[in-house]
Parts: sequence; structure tokens; C-alpha cells
Amino acid sequence: MRIGTMIGADGTSNDLDGVIGKAKHAEAAGLDNVWLANIFSFDAISTLALIGRETQRIGLGTAVTPTYPRHPTAIAQQALTTQAAAPGRFTLGIGLSHKLVIEDMLGLSYERRAAHMREYLEVLMPLVRGETANYDGEEYRVHGVALDIPGSEGLKVVLAALGPAMLKITGELADGTNTWMVGPKTMDTHIVKRLTAAADAAGRPAPQVVGGYPIALTTKPDEARTEIAKNLVIYGQLPSYRAMLDREGVAGPADIAILGDENLLRGEIKRLEDAGVTDFNAAIMNVEDGAYERTLEFLGSMSAPSS
Repeated sequence: MRIGTMIGADGTSNDLDGVIGKAKHAEAAGLDNVWLANIFSFDAISTLALIGRETQRIGLGTAVTPTYPRHPTAIAQQALTTQAAAPGRFTLGIGLSHKLVIEDMLGLSYERRAAHMREYLEVLMPLVRGETANYDGEEYRVHGVALDIPGSEGLKVVLAALGPAMLKITGELADGTNTWMVGPKTMDTHIVKRLTAAADAAGRPAPQVVGGYPIALTTKPDEARTEIAKNLVIYGQLPSYRAMLDREGVAGPADIAILGDENLLRGEIKRLEDAGVTDFNAAIMNVEDGAYERTLEFLGSMSAPSS
């Protein structure tokens, strides 16, 4: 299992140098990946290109960039450029986002979500493989588009796929999923099971499964859980995440947070690995003085080659 961390979710509380510094710090701590949130702040794909030029080995990925505002040919060009800036290290994470953002804020239709994503991938995936995109659908009609970006080979694409329809599309067309607000039981019996079955049926390789979880190394887990419940309350209200929490049978985001000492954290991460998570994405919660640094150091110690 690869161990990574999420940065950028706190938006403009860090300037650009601060975001890049966090990524360099994660690399120095020994982590395998950095996943950058794409919210209403720095563009994640562009920022990761900059990070790629200031790091040497750490994997880089978006978690995640919404599809609706960007044509698949445009996002392919941008992603392949970032891959060229950090050869072999970039993973493009994309997703539908939420009705609140796409329809209510941006004024775009959020009706045909599964159909939109299938069409999007039918255009995007040939381009990231270095092929010519030719596709006629209801939303996208693309003919004879090819991209020539030296050094961009090997780009992987993962989706924020949670529901059955999206997991099926992901297994058939993409390289894996990037999840958030998915408890360990739901990860095992729903996400990994459905995704793997879809990939197998399509004759595709075993999918990448990125599991994002709030986490903190702390001796005060109850206090930390109360703090996280306040800070992450919005994720318990967005329909796609709410559905995952309901599947798990928990009240809110704090109930799937991984909080406690080294043995508890190690055991919970191993539980996720056993369920099929290939990449652990730690949203480190600085719930008390020193919690961020302690947790980062601990996660770095788990990123040994044997993991």
C-alpha cells in the first residue's frame, strides 16, 4: 500500500509557496504521494506541475478536478503537460463534483451525471494514451484530436466514483477510483467489490483504489472527534457522501476518522489495505498542537518499501 497525504483543502490559508512547501515536506517525511484538492483556490493540476519541478520522487495527484467546467480535450492537454513536468508521477483525479457547485453555483446541468462521465472518458482516455480521439455522443462530438506532448507517457486517470453506476463506468474505462467519506465496511463490500467486478468483466487490470480518510495521531481521540465533527460537517450533508456514510451506518464524517495512538492507526490502515485500498490518502487533522507533524512523521514511517 502506498501512503499519501491530502494538501490544499484549507484553500487560501496557504499561499502558493506554502502549498509547494507542504508537498516538499511530505516528500522529505517519506510519503509516497501528495493529493491536491481542487477547490475555489489554486488550480490543482497547474499547482502540481510546479510541485513536480521542485520535488524528485513523490507521486502527485488531483483529488479531484471537476469535469463539467473543462472540456475533456482541455483537461487532457493540461494533465499531460503536468505529467511532462514530473514524468511518471502524476495521476489525474476527476469527478462530477456536486449539484451545489455545478448547477447552483455554475449554472450547468447536473442531470445526466453517469452519461456525462461515460462520454467524458470516451474522449479523455484515448488522448491520455497518446491516441486520436474520435467520438460522437450527445454531449461531446470530437473528431481527429490528438495531443503531442513529449514526456507525458503513462498518465493514469482515477474517478471520484462512489455510486454503482459510476463504479461500473470507472471499472470499464478508467484506472481506478479516489474516494472520500467511505467507511471500511463500505470500502470492502461496495467500492472494491463493484469496481473490481466491473474491471474484470471489461478485461481490464486490477484498479487503483485511493481511500481518503481524516486522521490524527492523538492521545485525545474523543476531543479530536468532536473537533472534526465541526470542521467537516458539510461532508455529511452533500448527497453523494451522505449516501456512503449511510451505507456505513454512521452519523457523520467524524465517525470514520482514524484517531488514536500508533497501534490504532496502523491497524486501521492495515484493515483498509486488506479491503483492497491500494493508496491511503491521509487528510491530516491538526486537532491539537503538534498533531500534524506527529501524524506526518508516523505516516512516513509506514511508507517503507515493504508496505
